[in-house]
Amino acid sequence: MSKNFFSMLFRMKYIDRWALMRNSRAETLTEHTLETAVLAHALAVIANERCGKAYNVDRAAVLGMFHDAHEILTGDMPTPVKYQNPSIESAFKGVEEAANDQLLSMLPDDLKPTYAPLLREEDNELRPLIKAADKLSALIKCIEERKAGNMEFQSAEKSLREILSKMPLDEVKIFMEEFLPAFELTLDEMR
Repeated sequence: MSKNFFSMLFRMKYIDRWALMRNSRAETLTEHTLETAVLAHALAVIANERCGKAYNVDRAAVLGMFHDAHEILTGDMPTPVKYQNPSIESAFKGVEEAANDQLLSMLPDDLKPTYAPLLREEDNELRPLIKAADKLSALIKCIEERKAGNMEFQSAEKSLREILSKMPLDEVKIFMEEFLPAFELTLDEMR
């Protein structure tokens, strides 16, 4: 029985994202998953407090933490490649599933039932929220790159804004209207 699951998770810090893009500052998988978890939690809180939903906010955060765990083994597949055509997308889904199975095999049998739904994104109610948090994290990265003078992310930023604006989640619209503008500010302006 392998017990390498947690040591493998801690390798997220070695996985860089946005491989096809020139970055002013590299972003690791660890940073992205933490940001996605924070954003998923925030979206769930907004949904509960303002939109009459009853999401489990803690569960949303935990799902955000694990949503890209497979990338420890697969790396970050660039979006233009991943979604180039249906056969590549389908093949990559199979690769993600195999990576998640490999991660689960690193756990003792009694812990697998707790982690399998986190890695396999089996929560249908929260899945759209986690997807939105993932896209918001990517959008924030694009904003940060543009603020640093890097126009390489301009097209990605435009695309992500469009994707997010079409999501049927009021909590996303609220976050983008109320909280996203602060990501344009400097530290002095935030104070």
